[in-house]
Amino acid sequence: MSRERVYEYPGEEIDVSWNQGLCIHIGECGRSQGDLFVGGRQPWCQPDMIHVDNVAEIVERCPSGALAYQFKDGSVTETPAGENTVVTSYRGPLFVRGDLQIEGASDKKPGVRFRAALCRCGQSKNKPFCDNTHIEVEFDDTGAVGETGGELSPEVTQLKIRPSKNGPYLLSGNVTIKASSGREAWHGTKVALCRCGGSQNKPFCDGTHARNGFQSE
Repeated sequence: MSRERVYEYPGEEIDVSWNQGLCIHIGECGRSQGDLFVGGRQPWCQPDMIHVDNVAEIVERCPSGALAYQFKDGSVTETPAGENTVVTSYRGPLFVRGDLQIEGASDKKPGVRFRAALCRCGQSKNKPFCDNTHIEVEFDDTGAVGETGGELSPEVTQLKIRPSKNGPYLLSGNVTIKASSGREAWHGTKVALCRCGGSQNKPFCDGTHARNGFQSE
């Protein structure tokens, strides 16, 4: 099935969309209170089952950007989180949130302008996005962060993310990197993050991609 398959769930006041190829089944939607998402029901997402404001709030919990919403009258749209953050998850992807510009992301992925799960094991078949391959290959990194970085810029808001060819993620813009423990570990405006899975200084790139034959395509 195409990784660009997008399912639409219309409501009276708000519509929800789900990009199947981005979903890594974290479960923030299915475990939410109320009847917006109910597994086994057809359709599983019914926006009219709860208040529209709650629909938006639950959709915004989705860390991969697979879920997005649109109010019928266009009066409300999703806004970026107050700060750009990267969480180095335990044996999993980089969870990125904020005002994001991910190079190459298609219009069929509106959620990744605000939330994304980026592969860091190096073996996703949906690069640069995570597809849970890290589970199959037993990617082993606890998400600790050793470096502290520098200063943020009061003049920069958007975080630009460029997945370089056969190399790291190049981030430009204010960003705070959090360890998997939740600790704010690194701050700065420019950083190269490993996406080949082999760096000895994760989450930062140490040039290992040039030696281990990492292919980004």
